[in-house]
Amino acid sequence: MVDALRSALPADRLLLDPDVVASYVHDEAEWAPHGEPAAVVRPRSAEEVRAVVLACVETGTPVVTRGAGTGLSGGANAVAGCVVVALDAMNSIVEIDTLERYAVVQPGVINDHLREACAEHGLWYPPDPASSPWSTIGGNVATNAGGLCCVKYGVTRDYVLELQVVTGSGELVRLGRRTAKGVAGYDFASLMVGSEGTLGIVTEVTVRLRPLQHPPRTVAGYFDSIVDAGRAVAAVAAAGLTPSALELVDRQCLVAVDAWKNMGLAVDANVVLLGRVDTPGVEGDAEATRMSACFDDAGATWSAVSTDQAESDALFAARRLAYPAMERLGPVLTEDVCVPKRHVPEMLARIEAIGRRHDTVIANIAHAGDGNLHPLLVAPRDDDAARDRARAAFDDIITAALELGGTVTGEHGVGLLKMDGLARELDPVVLAMHRAVKAALDPHGILNPGKIVAT
Repeated sequence: MVDALRSALPADRLLLDPDVVASYVHDEAEWAPHGEPAAVVRPRSAEEVRAVVLACVETGTPVVTRGAGTGLSGGANAVAGCVVVALDAMNSIVEIDTLERYAVVQPGVINDHLREACAEHGLWYPPDPASSPWSTIGGNVATNAGGLCCVKYGVTRDYVLELQVVTGSGELVRLGRRTAKGVAGYDFASLMVGSEGTLGIVTEVTVRLRPLQHPPRTVAGYFDSIVDAGRAVAAVAAAGLTPSALELVDRQCLVAVDAWKNMGLAVDANVVLLGRVDTPGVEGDAEATRMSACFDDAGATWSAVSTDQAESDALFAARRLAYPAMERLGPVLTEDVCVPKRHVPEMLARIEAIGRRHDTVIANIAHAGDGNLHPLLVAPRDDDAARDRARAAFDDIITAALELGGTVTGEHGVGLLKMDGLARELDPVVLAMHRAVKAALDPHGILNPGKIVAT
């Protein structure tokens, strides 16, 4: 297999040094297993990706694709003897079409880099996962990433128009179309979004763009209780408000961020809700005032529409830094459940109870506006008993989300960590449909095997 890759690719594309290879074997999912790859390839073109897949088809070698490795489900983890295809070197913005409002990019383009390039043309790419300064568009497509703005503007799938993909048989195809409308045939482009490299390898992405977002107003609310903060989330929805962001972050996370980055976050609250409204003019002013009232009615100890943009930006920056800040304190097992907005208070209460029941520290961040909760389960290093308790708490959180009509993953993907949860969430007939699609599009079974749905 390695000889075949040497013959098919320029020499600098193939990485075999064990120390270098070791940096590509897993993503950021704590405790997700991984194997040792035979090689890592960093292709520069779709044709080179195709050459890798054809070589792996010939030898029956598994192929695991990765972007920046920021995933949190183990979806990019190597399996034993595989070839890891790292797409980070395919990082060109091919085109920004201002008339049709779309951008064509290679999969290794960093999310924030695309947003910055679009802004130069007065355009905006809304999906903004908390990892947007580091994660790639290809990885965002693989997991159907969401982010802070998705409560109003939707997730990655809502913006993907067209994909160039290498199939499990080594064919290079285009899926979808760049026209504003089109319903010819099955929607294979949408099928690829969220498939985590199990159905094909994305080598180019065309995404729709919007006009630049209006300057937002920030509404902050402080709460003694995480359940009260959850009630405020439900109250905002009941009031008919659609914020451009509504984020929850608890004191544990803010303290961890401040200790790491020394941002001077003087927050006297157990939980903070951060809302944003980007409706222009007096209507936006009125929406921000109504959101603040919703916070107060739900039990906020303090709320206000911010007049200090620097302070607002610092709080949202702290929200993005919460996960890596907590990770510095010890291994973090990250949840990603999503429940209906009306059940956010109940779900947060259950998470608190689960933490107490399993004697596990659980910090909380959330895309609260759309019910996507990210409890962070912290266990001390080298404490096997604490890890076992955290795993049990992880499973109980999944159970609670399903009982409340939710899903096991809102945006991080199934990968390895959520396979059991997915089997509980989906009907057996639907699981069989998944396996049938996988067999049809990956007939040799080489694309990211053992992920999402067990075969």
